[in-house]
Amino acid sequence: MMRYELIMHSPDETMEFASKLAEKLQEKDVIALEGDLGAGKTTFTKGLAKGLGIKRTVSSPTFTIVKEYQGRLPLYHMDVYRLEDTFEDLGFDDYFEGDGVTVIEWAHLIKPQLPNELLVIHLYHHGESARKVMLEPIGKRYEQLCKEIMEA
Repeated sequence: MMRYELIMHSPDETMEFASKLAEKLQEKDVIALEGDLGAGKTTFTKGLAKGLGIKRTVSSPTFTIVKEYQGRLPLYHMDVYRLEDTFEDLGFDDYFEGDGVTVIEWAHLIKPQLPNELLVIHLYHHGESARKVMLEPIGKRYEQLCKEIMEA
């Protein structure tokens, strides 16, 4: 399995990279965001929203689990950090199979419910202000997406 690694030196650089990625996203694409607390998962999602042409302010859906935004494609922004270890089916498939892009912060917490193919993006602190971003494509669609974004 291929992995791609980048260093982002500012929140603006992270948002710009995410915005470029968003331009290549399609319906039913799923992105799992993992990594350090405060490493930029919501900042990354703001960049995706920008790239999808979303004008509304994006904030973490920590207490609502899912926020929906309308742009070129709908963006379904999930934060599953506060879900219990055992939980009922909350209808995640409706989002994964919907007409938009799904972004899940702390996705490992719902691993049994995730689709078989997705793009996992890990964000880690790297020094005082930089971030290490690691792209882990799972499935052919996401392998191709990563190749395209890394060549751009």
